[in-house]
Amino acid sequence: MSTKAYSIKDIAQKANVSITTVSFIINGKAVEKNISTAVIKRVEEIVKAVGYKPNQVARSLRTGSSKIIALIVEDISNPFFASIARLVEEKAYKRGYKIIYSSTENFPEKMTELINLFKSMQVDAYIISPVQGAEKDIQSLMNERKPVVLFDRYLPSLAANYVGVDHFKASYDATTHFASTYQKHIALVTIDLEVQQITDRQEGYKKALLAFDLPFREHLVLKVPFNQQKEETVEQLVGLFKEHKEIDAVLFATNYLAISGLSALKKMDKLVNDNFKVIAYDDGEVFKLHSPQISAVEQPVEEIAEKIVSLIFKQLNTTEVVAKEQVVLPAKLILR
Repeated sequence: MSTKAYSIKDIAQKANVSITTVSFIINGKAVEKNISTAVIKRVEEIVKAVGYKPNQVARSLRTGSSKIIALIVEDISNPFFASIARLVEEKAYKRGYKIIYSSTENFPEKMTELINLFKSMQVDAYIISPVQGAEKDIQSLMNERKPVVLFDRYLPSLAANYVGVDHFKASYDATTHFASTYQKHIALVTIDLEVQQITDRQEGYKKALLAFDLPFREHLVLKVPFNQQKEETVEQLVGLFKEHKEIDAVLFATNYLAISGLSALKKMDKLVNDNFKVIAYDDGEVFKLHSPQISAVEQPVEEIAEKIVSLIFKQLNTTEVVAKEQVVLPAKLILR
């Protein structure tokens, strides 16, 4: 294959057709433009032979569509977001779209930078797990009539499409399970972040305690700084369990906090059993492989991804203003 960078003009000359004809074929409009099968085949063979790669931005400017959707999440390495990304990518690919994704690490400034970058790339739509403080940037996308779906985190000030989970009930059900099996000193390990899904999990925990006439004890709620190193979190948890030996159950508000919790328990040679129970938020292989297996709140990732993609394509497939939808799905408590 030649190392020369071929242009549409070069391909047109080789195929002895017009540049417009080549452009129609490359952009999938050959059939509607009544281009013959023989010409399509000849052009496609030349494109393949010379290794022609269209400039995506230039192509999107010509066609008005890049066939790319941006997925912006807090942390793509988090198993929950990674699972959503894989499913969304698979479902979008079947519809002829590619996904590009990036992480904000919960910094609004980074989200602003990413949105501006994806705007310059002419992406067609945005799937966002938003950061508080990024409302203006997201509103600007909606003002520009760009398809937007928010998920995981709800921003009350934005009238946007949203897909999420009933975190209050999930946490309520998990805490209720502890209380119904006669655990009386139930701890909550959560993140020190004032975001809706985290505050909902704490409220569910509080309400379940109240339902069983158990007092809410502030000292049994550990709020771990966001982005803290795992080693520091493990030490904090060891301190919590040593200081409050009465703790007989723990609800971890995220999967990575639960993993740190299991590390802390191992360090202390403390067993998970009928006298000390654990529930993790978001299921994962590590909880199934642990001995004994760890109970978990399972978010319906397949349903979340399907609904996100459905809402995005509902907007992509029309020029009309589509009514905003807010979808809240139930989580499932898996007891092991």
